[in-house]
Amino acid sequence: MKKLVIIRHAKSSWDEPFLNDHERPLAERGLKDAPKMAKRLKKENIFPDAILSSDAERAKATAIIMAEVIDFPPKKIQFNKELYHGSVAQILSEIKKTDESVKTLFLFGHNPGLNDLIWKLGGEIDNLPTAGQFGFKFDVKKWEEISPKNAKIWFFDYPKKD
Repeated sequence: MKKLVIIRHAKSSWDEPFLNDHERPLAERGLKDAPKMAKRLKKENIFPDAILSSDAERAKATAIIMAEVIDFPPKKIQFNKELYHGSVAQILSEIKKTDESVKTLFLFGHNPGLNDLIWKLGGEIDNLPTAGQFGFKFDVKKWEEISPKNAKIWFFDYPKKD
């Protein structure tokens, strides 16, 4: 059994409109939502064996904040440029490279790629909000075997859901 938790970066700041998109930091709301959502995962005993994140500043910050809350060593987070506005094919390709020993993978990234990935795997949502989380379970032994055929929706949560 493999478990994938897809997490969109928390709300980013637009205080500097001419800042390169890749460098945009989290907004105040994002700095509140990231630990809030990590605490919800912790309460449900959902912990990663590995974390894969886009290397964009807002995704990195979200991953680091959440890792700290759930006691995952931030230095073990794998930052990947392919996840920055990657297509579904690129994102799936990176997921499928995950070591077989990893049972639960947290993936931090961006829309529209994450929305498209959720749709491809059978989750019907309008939009994965900032700091939103969508979980899938796959009845497979290897990450390279995950597909829409063996994907089962596990949960969907987002900051304003409470």
